[in-house]
Amino acid sequence: MPARRSLGVGGNAFGLLRIMQELQKELDHARDAGLYREMKVISFAPEKDIVIGGKKYLNFSSNNYLGLSTHPDVKKAVKAAVDKYGAGGTSSRLVAGGLEIHEELETKIAAFKHCEAALVFPSGFQANAGIISALVKEGDCLIMDRLNHASLWDGAKLSGARIFVYPHKDTAALESILKRAKQYRRKLIVTDTVFSMDGDFAPLKDIVSLAKKYGAWTFFDEAHATGVFGQNGSGLCEHFGVEKDADVIMGTLSKALGSQGAFVCGKKTLIDYLVNFCRSFIYTTSLSPISCAAALAAIKVVESEPERREGLLELSRGFREKLAKKGFDTAGSQSQIIPMITGSVERAKKLSDKFFSEGIFAPAIRPPTVPENECRIRFSLTSEHTEQDIDRVLEVL
Repeated sequence: MPARRSLGVGGNAFGLLRIMQELQKELDHARDAGLYREMKVISFAPEKDIVIGGKKYLNFSSNNYLGLSTHPDVKKAVKAAVDKYGAGGTSSRLVAGGLEIHEELETKIAAFKHCEAALVFPSGFQANAGIISALVKEGDCLIMDRLNHASLWDGAKLSGARIFVYPHKDTAALESILKRAKQYRRKLIVTDTVFSMDGDFAPLKDIVSLAKKYGAWTFFDEAHATGVFGQNGSGLCEHFGVEKDADVIMGTLSKALGSQGAFVCGKKTLIDYLVNFCRSFIYTTSLSPISCAAALAAIKVVESEPERREGLLELSRGFREKLAKKGFDTAGSQSQIIPMITGSVERAKKLSDKFFSEGIFAPAIRPPTVPENECRIRFSLTSEHTEQDIDRVLEVL
């Protein structure tokens, strides 16, 4: 008996060694192709400046678009929430009950987005993966913009629904698909509103019009638009006046709102359905009360300090114009996300390394995040950046 145990352990050890060797080969291949990724350890990150290895860098990689993660009102709210609720969500809301602050945040988000109801999740990826797979199943279809975020694609794959793909922002192709998809029980059109790697806008009005014409639903991911666009900072749906026509509006608390987590909003029936059938909500620990408090305070700042988003958009517009004058391709960006297309992996990595050596943190974006030969430097501007910071980037270029 002991001998058999020894052989079993040895067999398992050999199998594990073989698997680790296979994984190492894949890592080596990624390194050789210039696609190996390493995480930088940041020791200090107040607003636009970060410290890595004891050296200060001007940060152009953050999604903290309005600088709210360090806003005094946000930090004050977080401290009060810790005193009242503690640090964690502790359990699923359907098991242990939700906190008052969860309900308060959901009520605030629904009002902010001009919807009947809202539901919060611990992360944006988790929200997208769970919501889509809850709403459509086998016998339904999803119609996806080619450049949708990875979380939307994973939700689509989990759903079991038929997936159709249209070229980026091509509404003629979208209509052609809708014409061919009459036999499906549910048809869900899914798109980012502001695309995370190109910084351009989805044609929301046209999409809503086509959805009505062909009896489809719409799912709009406002992750990079919430807090930045619209008269009240609600997002691109508000900017284009389609909030009341959108069926499902999702967004994150972790970008312009400077917190952590995500939300979905729409009709109350939709939210009740997700509470009962969305696995990524049901089977997870609830959003931390700290994140809830930070998001609540951040939304109030968005509403009371419009100059933050106005200044950010003006700075972004100027940066795009200056890059264009120097002959750089910014991929049609219309937002605070400004890509500079370099083409090859080698060129993107070389330019990113040059920026880093000059005290500017602007990582190279490479496959699989973007397609082959569409590598880029993705500049992510915030309201804390200045014209002098932009000039510094241009000087290095």
